[in-house]
Amino acid sequence: VQLQASGGGSVQAGGSLTLSCAASRSVFNINVMEWHRQAPGKERELVASIGIGGDTSYRESVKGRFTIARDAAKNTVDLQMNNLKPEDTGVYYCHSVLIGRNDWGQGTLVTVSS
Repeated sequence: VQLQASGGGSVQAGGSLTLSCAASRSVFNINVMEWHRQAPGKERELVASIGIGGDTSYRESVKGRFTIARDAAKNTVDLQMNNLKPEDTGVYYCHSVLIGRNDWGQGTLVTVSS
C-alpha cells in the first residue's frame, strides 16, 4: 500500500491541524490504519488507530483532543488535532497494516510553539 501524508505545519499552542493520509487502496479494506509520531530525539510512538470495523484507539495523552476517522470521498484517514500542545511536536507518519504486510508513508512535520 502506498501512503501519502499531508497537512503538517506550524501552529501555536491551542491551535488545530488536520493531517490526511491518502492510500493506494480503499482505506475501508485495510485491517488497521495508524498515525504515529516521532519527536526529536525520541522513539516513534503510536498516536491513534482505526480498525477495519471503525473501532478507534488513542494514546492517553491525546484522548479528547485528537480524532482519527476515515473519509470515503477522499479515501483518506484523517487525524483531527485540536488544542495542540508543544509536546505534540514531531514528525507524524501514517501506517497501514494488512495480513502479511505493513507500509509506512513519508512523514509530515507538526510544530507547536508555546
